[in-house]
Amino acid sequence: MENFVTDAINLKSYNLSESDKIIVMYSKEKGLIKGVAKGVKKTKSKLGARMDMLVANKLMLHKGRNLDTICQAEALNTFRKTRENMDKIFYSMYVTEIVTNFGVEDDPCSADIYTLLYKALEHIADASSKVEIILTVIKFQLKMMQVSGFGIELDRCLVCGCLIDNKSMYFSQKHGGVICENCNSEQHVNAVMHYKLRDFLKALSICDLDEKSKYEDLANEKICLVSFNLLKNYISSHSPKKFHSTTVLQDVI
Repeated sequence: MENFVTDAINLKSYNLSESDKIIVMYSKEKGLIKGVAKGVKKTKSKLGARMDMLVANKLMLHKGRNLDTICQAEALNTFRKTRENMDKIFYSMYVTEIVTNFGVEDDPCSADIYTLLYKALEHIADASSKVEIILTVIKFQLKMMQVSGFGIELDRCLVCGCLIDNKSMYFSQKHGGVICENCNSEQHVNAVMHYKLRDFLKALSICDLDEKSKYEDLANEKICLVSFNLLKNYISSHSPKKFHSTTVLQDVI
């Protein structure tokens, strides 16, 4: 069996024995991977804090039949400032759980998802306000769903296909986008979406995490939370696994 090297971000861990843990990670080259961190629970472990959650490492792993073994780890980013702020911790937990739930092994989009997650965690760590944190998470939600094949439609009615401009519209979790007022007489969707909220989400969806849209300086915490919760509910409804971090977030927001 051979060794391989990859960049990976720690998502969660399980106890394997008194001294060993299984670390679930998202890697740049191989998507979702699991590795055994032998002796990591011991005080003098050579892996130590590099196996903590929300840490990006350059890893050397030994390929095993069932589980790989983590041989070496060099920390690339510990996102230190995140650990000093509870909002940053909880929102970082949420974005990593999205990757855990939608990520797969040998993912052909692994490089894009890894980079997206790394940038999101970096921007959350460096954010100077709660609004900045949530703006980053909204961008992540929109882009991660797009990469995963669940991107939302914000221009045209998903029933009749008409272009919706500055008109009344509804957001359908089931359809994954907007529905015009006429079609909603049969669809009976309750979530009304104002065109300004739609325009806000459209701007963030095409804006890279390293860029800033014209809406961001105008955004307040209320509009950010409305957008975040709309996307959170949509993502939860299409997730193959149940979310746990959202229960904690509900108390935070």
